[in-house]
Amino acid sequence: MNSGRFTKFFEKFASKATQATGSSSAFLLALLTIVIWLITGPIFGYSDTWQLIINTGTTIVTFLMVFLIQKSQNKDSLAMQIKLNELLAVNRKASNRLLNVEDLTEAELHALHRFFGELAEKAKTEASLSESHSVEEAEEIHNDKVEVLHERQAARKAERLANKQKKEAEKKASGKTPPTGKKP
Repeated sequence: MNSGRFTKFFEKFASKATQATGSSSAFLLALLTIVIWLITGPIFGYSDTWQLIINTGTTIVTFLMVFLIQKSQNKDSLAMQIKLNELLAVNRKASNRLLNVEDLTEAELHALHRFFGELAEKAKTEASLSESHSVEEAEEIHNDKVEVLHERQAARKAERLANKQKKEAEKKASGKTPPTGKKP
């Protein structure tokens, strides 16, 4: 099996296994296993083998789940970063320097955290915590976007009109004007 097919197979397996192990049924199955193990304790005299069975089983499951959960977390984290990068990239007021911020060093991240902490402190002094100016700012940004959209539409319309007039002028200048029905 080549690595591409194996990767696709593992992706599907990991996704399904993560969904299955995160379900209520999986929890109930684990709980039932523990209850059965507890009930069998007196039958086996709480022997070392009886204890070893649950220890070995839980260790194996935990070991495998660590990797499965990490795979799922990596995928979810990457998807979240892509979504956040998209939001930053399309927001004209957001800094594009924050794209792929997850690739910065820990010291750089701490510096950014302090910077945004200072901004948060400044915001606290501007208004009470019960007030929010984000709605007004969002409305202002929306109005700005609508205004830019209307300006672009007007510019395109003017450009189309100018191109049409230019073509008509070129036709007239070349003598290829359509007959008007009047005889000379």
